[in-house]
Amino acid sequence: MGWLVFALVAWGAGWAFNVWLSRRPSPGVTGLAAPLVFGVTLIAIWEGMVRGFEINQVLLPAPSAIAARFAGSLDILWVDFVQTVIKGALTGYVIGCGAAFVVALLVDRYDFLRRGLLPVGNFVAALPVIGMAPILVMWFGFDWQSKAAVVVVMVFFPMLVNTVQGLQDTSAMQRDLMRTYAAGYWRTLVKLRLPAAMPFIFNGLKIGTTLALIGAIVAEFFGSPVKGMGFRISTSVGQLALDLVWAEIVVAAITGSAFYGAMALIERSVTFWHPSQRH
Repeated sequence: MGWLVFALVAWGAGWAFNVWLSRRPSPGVTGLAAPLVFGVTLIAIWEGMVRGFEINQVLLPAPSAIAARFAGSLDILWVDFVQTVIKGALTGYVIGCGAAFVVALLVDRYDFLRRGLLPVGNFVAALPVIGMAPILVMWFGFDWQSKAAVVVVMVFFPMLVNTVQGLQDTSAMQRDLMRTYAAGYWRTLVKLRLPAAMPFIFNGLKIGTTLALIGAIVAEFFGSPVKGMGFRISTSVGQLALDLVWAEIVVAAITGSAFYGAMALIERSVTFWHPSQRH
């Protein structure tokens, strides 16, 4: 009973504090504190409900149990992080987004590529990762290379489509003005079209941050050495070690949020002139 009261008190306190924050004059402080307070409140309610209703820890571990397992498994979590994030996700992300950017420049330059490649790209982008992953694992082996290949396929076409769309965002009047200055294709590209395309490019990069992590983890379900976040999740579920599964999920959530947030900060510094960055 005491734990249920704790959950209700946490809910009420979190609600009241967020209402108070919403009335504060500083939007920057509110923007940072509100999600933090909401997250802490949600964890407190989770703890109180699991303890109060005595839910089986195999079905839903309490946050305290997950935190204890997290602290006791840092060596395992680090090895899995390096295998999945650094080797698989990050390598595939850099290769996929870099290749997509280069291809987007070619598509923009040669119209027949736009008519032929983009429809194929939309088709491949619609393919489910669980259909591609086993094939790529068989092609590239069971180590991180196959996971990087899955990530390349997943991030390539969203990045390609966004970049091509961004390169077409300038108006005819702007392009005509560049021609009056005797600017050729490449000078117009560098001075006008690429800066105008930056919001679209960063949109593709931000989409790729989540796709890369998802692709690398899911690919490990279909074959992996004895390390990696996807491998650990699949084997721990079979062993009913759900606290370790949740610890891996916490690592994935923190990593994905940090990756996306870093890309958003870079976008803000690069596209400070764009209306979307003005508050």
